[in-house]
Amino acid sequence: MTRPLTRMDGKNRFKLGLFGMNCSNGLTMTKARERWDQKWSNQLQAARLAEDAGLEFLLPIGRWHGYRGETDTEGTTFETVTWASGLLAATRHISAFCTLHVSLINPVFAAKQIVTADHVGKARFGINVVSGWNEGEFAMFGETLLEHDERYAYTQEWLDIANKIWSSEEPFDYAGAYFNLKDVLQKPKPWGGGRPLLMSAGSSPVGRAFAARNVDCLFMNIFDEPKLAADVSELRALAGRPAGVYASGHIISRATEKETKDYHHYIVREQGDWAAAEHIVNIRISGGGRSIPPEIVRMMVERHVSGIGTYPLVGSYDQVAEKFKQFSDAGLDGMAVGLVNYIDEFPILRDEILPRMERLGLRGKHVP
Repeated sequence: MTRPLTRMDGKNRFKLGLFGMNCSNGLTMTKARERWDQKWSNQLQAARLAEDAGLEFLLPIGRWHGYRGETDTEGTTFETVTWASGLLAATRHISAFCTLHVSLINPVFAAKQIVTADHVGKARFGINVVSGWNEGEFAMFGETLLEHDERYAYTQEWLDIANKIWSSEEPFDYAGAYFNLKDVLQKPKPWGGGRPLLMSAGSSPVGRAFAARNVDCLFMNIFDEPKLAADVSELRALAGRPAGVYASGHIISRATEKETKDYHHYIVREQGDWAAAEHIVNIRISGGGRSIPPEIVRMMVERHVSGIGTYPLVGSYDQVAEKFKQFSDAGLDGMAVGLVNYIDEFPILRDEILPRMERLGLRGKHVP
């Protein structure tokens, strides 16, 4: 099956998307007055700003429990399939992903939801396939979090069913380890006769292997920057086919390095919700996940305050653009980024960082 081309298939050397704006506080665990308010009118405004600036995609976080503390960051969230559908209906060019915990939804039902969203967006809809790691969220649904590697066996079976639903023109039965389905058939098929764009962000060996087998966009975490080029090459070799390699980050930037450090100190040291950051660190360490080694998680408390553990792009406009250049040279195809406030801070990205990326050959000039 083929998928109609979108901005995700465009010629920009380094693609960009907004990450986490469907959640209260976005990616930043801060008590600062300007922290992100995820109300729907702000979602629409941020999505249109991103589209008009030429960004390629919008990526939400699938969250059911917040992180407590004083702010309960990500405690107020929009469900991501309906979120993406609403934004796709309000835009024309930018892609929007859902983030789907496959263990919490039947594949037959989800496949129909996904096709509906895909028709709304005319192939601009994508799926971030998530196996899950937060035991408390699974308990909310009355579900048991499977052992780490078994989660990916379940996810593979789930995705095999969805792919067959999207492609099969005849009813089929399915008997597997986790599903026993009879006479399955759905219409319509995905927009344009292909299937929706797939991404996955597993970092463990089994998670990386799952992504390499199945998805179009492989997301990775940046922990050891000097090894980034080798890690990207290894991931591409594991895939053995054309696939984009992306990472996640957060931008805190001002005109000069000193201004940036001062603002970062204010957001993180003076106004940071450290209790919430400790809470998420404890969940990650004590939970069933192995995507991030516990010793690394423990070292990342400040990184969780400033960006929920994503890579900190903290520097002047020139420094942030140059960092994107380094990432591109290492083989990354793009990054999903959070901002302290996706509307108030967006002019920094649009008017300062994007033009510098153009001059560095990372992106072409966008004409709205």
